[in-house]
Amino acid sequence: MGDTLLTAIALMLIIEGILPLAAPERWREVFRRLTALKNGQVRYVGLLSVGVGVVLFLLVTVWKR
Repeated sequence: MGDTLLTAIALMLIIEGILPLAAPERWREVFRRLTALKNGQVRYVGLLSVGVGVVLFLLVTVWKR
């Protein structure tokens, strides 16, 4: 369980770091746009992200069986 969690965190950090590494100016622009969003819009983006993550998690765990 602990190894799986650490692996998931490591993969998240790798994926999160790709855009600032490959295109720092584009990353800054995306970040600037995100800070301009209203709270409801940011929550919606967060909800979509959680939803996609849950669906992917379920697909992986069901597919693994």
